[in-house]
Amino acid sequence: MKEKIRPQGRIEVSPIAIASLAHKAVIRSYGIVGTVPKDLPTGIANVLSSESRRGVVVRVKDGQIYIDLYVIIEYGTRIASVARSAMNVVKYTVEKNLGVPVAEVNVHVEGLRISDPD
Repeated sequence: MKEKIRPQGRIEVSPIAIASLAHKAVIRSYGIVGTVPKDLPTGIANVLSSESRRGVVVRVKDGQIYIDLYVIIEYGTRIASVARSAMNVVKYTVEKNLGVPVAEVNVHVEGLRISDPD
């Protein structure tokens, strides 16, 4: 006798949760020293919020996930290599944790930081 399998419900993950995952992944990436807000209103909202997603914008459109990262890179590193690495790390982390493919990860380099020689 064949048993009929009934769906038990749906799982939804908010863009805020995806942004938190992406932020943790990008901060741990080699050569990334920080993230910055996309613009002034976003920056003000982030200061007032306790969420750790500053510098990460997530859009979900037609079941596809699009992530924009606004980062500061360590001076003296290869910018293209660091950005590509951050893309790969974020894409892998989000896909591994959610089991959903990420359509795009865009890295916007907003600045460079020169470390103290101390």
